[in-house]
Amino acid sequence: MDETLLRSLTPTVIGILVRRGADFTAAEDAVQEALIEAVRVWPQQPPRDAKGWLVAVAWRKFLDAARADSSRRQREELVDAEPAPGPSDGVDDTLQLYFLCAHPSLTPASAVALTLRAVGGLTTKQIAQAYLVPEATMAQRISRAKRTVAQVRFDQPGDVATVLRVLYLVFNEGYSGDIDLAAEAIRLTRELAARIKHEEVAGLLALMLLHHARRPARTRPDGSLVPLAEQDRGLWDTRLIAEGVDILQAALARDRLGEFQAQAAIAALHADARTAEETDWVQIVEWYDELLRRTDNPVARLNRAVAVGEADGPRAGLAALAELDPGLPRHTAAAAYLHERAGDTSTAARLYSEAARVATTLPERDHLTRQAARLNARLRG
Repeated sequence: MDETLLRSLTPTVIGILVRRGADFTAAEDAVQEALIEAVRVWPQQPPRDAKGWLVAVAWRKFLDAARADSSRRQREELVDAEPAPGPSDGVDDTLQLYFLCAHPSLTPASAVALTLRAVGGLTTKQIAQAYLVPEATMAQRISRAKRTVAQVRFDQPGDVATVLRVLYLVFNEGYSGDIDLAAEAIRLTRELAARIKHEEVAGLLALMLLHHARRPARTRPDGSLVPLAEQDRGLWDTRLIAEGVDILQAALARDRLGEFQAQAAIAALHADARTAEETDWVQIVEWYDELLRRTDNPVARLNRAVAVGEADGPRAGLAALAELDPGLPRHTAAAAYLHERAGDTSTAARLYSEAARVATTLPERDHLTRQAARLNARLRG
């Protein structure tokens, strides 16, 4: 049983049913039933046309449910005019499904869950495990999302920017449970890039690949974090880096710069440096300036301040940091790092301790606590 094939076909089949007249909830339910049937039948009787088989079975499941529904009379036209199995034209149903799952009426959390369910083909249990919530909670979230988009029709172009934000949210969840959400986000973004020639889609894919390439070096065997400057660059995936750079260069050549392309350019400059000392921080600051001209992102401003500290010295970085809201996530950690770079060990140790107390993840808290302990030991010595 090819689970990857089933997951890749799921959004296409849902989209076909929706275009034929099924509402989203009914289509998604019918496709899930068809997938269960495929798991049961395919090992002994593999179909010659997997997509056509799924469309035919899912449509039959939908019609069975429609006949049993109280609104049967309203659906009789669909039953009487049953189309032939398989796609009937060249409409890209998968692309439309991306737009539907990232509909502006959904909250980010709901859009992510619905995307993983309908486009990614994951089960509710898998999504719940990935987000470390009870399965019942995730089921309610997905059900609410499906009800919200039930009456949405594909009569207007979708918002690519919203789809990309949802995919980036998935990517940033990283890895937990049995589902590698970073890898899943890359897979979905690859599919989107194959369906739409858009510079920012390419930019997001390049950004994901460049970040994912550094993943093997980000943690030690005990799970503790390894800062970028201390990572073993020999562990970086050079194949992913090369692919990301190629995709980025092709996107930049179209001269329609967007925020994901700018972020990918920054990641590419980090990947290009053979050692931390060889990092081109001046160019990185310039790319942050380009990024901030397109989005007033406070996290980008924070990262720019740190980059300024590397390019122009820690005092310049602290001056840039002083212009930002001290309540920003990781503001205190950035201040601690820059104060240490400036030689103010006492202030840096205090700030590392403060940052550890407000850290949002256990690995980050442990890392900051160790940094504070290291500097306090130096002060005592």
